[in-house]
Amino acid sequence: MTDPTIGSLRVPGATLHYEVRGQGPLLLLIPGGAGDAASFDGIADDLAAEHTVATYDPRGMSRSPLDDPEAEQCVAEHADDAFRMLEVLSPGEPARVFGASSGAIAAVHLLTAHPERVERVVAHEPPIVEVLPDASEHRALIARVQETFHARGLMPAMSVFAAGLKKDGDTTEPKAELKLPPQAAARAGRTMANLPYFVGRIVPRFMSYTPDIHRLEALSDRLVLACGHDSRGELPYRPAALLAERLGTELVHFPGGHTGLTTHPAEFGELLRKVLRTCTRIPLDLISPKHAGEVIGK
Repeated sequence: MTDPTIGSLRVPGATLHYEVRGQGPLLLLIPGGAGDAASFDGIADDLAAEHTVATYDPRGMSRSPLDDPEAEQCVAEHADDAFRMLEVLSPGEPARVFGASSGAIAAVHLLTAHPERVERVVAHEPPIVEVLPDASEHRALIARVQETFHARGLMPAMSVFAAGLKKDGDTTEPKAELKLPPQAAARAGRTMANLPYFVGRIVPRFMSYTPDIHRLEALSDRLVLACGHDSRGELPYRPAALLAERLGTELVHFPGGHTGLTTHPAEFGELLRKVLRTCTRIPLDLISPKHAGEVIGK
């Protein structure tokens, strides 16, 4: 790996750790879940051949401490952090943004709040469950996760959460074990340390987020909705599929499932580079057929 330039940015209520490598138009990568800047170690160097790649630890994660460790979180505040990163690293020039999972929710809000600063957003499986017709069921899931977390602790809550993300009718048979790249295994300790914050404060606020659909319709030419090839039917897949249908855009399928960025970094990064190269439309050979009908209804 190329050693990145390390920086810190003061934002209201937190100090953000960020890393920059490469040259060219700015590409801001927003991690999801309990991940931090290291989530992109498997793809950042390759992307840096064509972009100035900026990665960061979201507020409250890893090396980005909150001023008040008990502060409540909201999507708009996290999106404002991303906006402030763009202001520092790409002043006056619209940037490209990729977000994964909860990071994709922040990226979507960034687009609607500051469209003048964003050339293109690629949102990989944003779990915006409030757009689904069965949103009430997922609100109940989030409530169960929180109840379990406070009553029984982290790992039981994670089990409830993981079960709720599976597709209907999914068996409990174990899948073939994936061997994680060494870089992913090395950051496992930091990810585990971030999990209580993720479960307790990110999950309930981010998964209750409702996007401005009319605003997204007006900006749909700048938004690429993406999903994992192996996660059709799972909960994080369904909102992206529905939104793509609602906005009249195509759904791009990336290698792997919800965590394809970690399990298939080389293939994932190559497809992301191809998507970013297209300024106005996505070539047909990058698009998988729509599966909205099979995932939207229950």
